[in-house]
Amino acid sequence: MQTINIHEAKTHLSRLLELVTAGEEIIIAKAGHPMARLVPLQPLKKPRQPGALAGRLKIADDFDAPLPESMASAFRGEQP
Repeated sequence: MQTINIHEAKTHLSRLLELVTAGEEIIIAKAGHPMARLVPLQPLKKPRQPGALAGRLKIADDFDAPLPESMASAFRGEQP
């Protein structure tokens, strides 16, 4: 893991991305103080499948019905 300053990171971003893609971690610092860490992006293990929970969830018939006034007033920050 190497530490570089912001100016160097801006100047050599393409080279740094190649190093990160190869598995190295880079610390970007400002005035010697670490500010950010450049790490390789981890691929998603499994892409999401639309409808994967079809038939396994139930939405109540009154899901979108208005809230009771006592609950609605609480959301508005009003005292009961």
